[in-house]
Amino acid sequence: MLHNQTLQSLRSLKLTGMADGLEQQLAQPSTHGELSFEERLALMVDRETTHRHNNRIARLLKIAKLKLHAYPEDIDYSHPRGLQKSQFADLLSSHWIHQHHNVLIT
Repeated sequence: MLHNQTLQSLRSLKLTGMADGLEQQLAQPSTHGELSFEERLALMVDRETTHRHNNRIARLLKIAKLKLHAYPEDIDYSHPRGLQKSQFADLLSSHWIHQHHNVLIT
């Protein structure tokens, strides 16, 4: 009974990720039973953070109205365009942004 009230409260507070995390923990008591309260709470907070991040990305992609859905995994490096997989991986890691940002700060 208390679990249903807690789940309803989480959903009414728009904490859907935490509610889903709690439902998962309740469905698998053997997996989460040996964790401390803080560890279980941390899992639920992490679930909420991930849920919000995914919703934000989905909302931004919808707003962007992209005509093509391109993914880095779909790049064909065998085509003679001169693309180097290592250089492309470095660009995708965004390391160059952080490196340039550190140069501007110092």
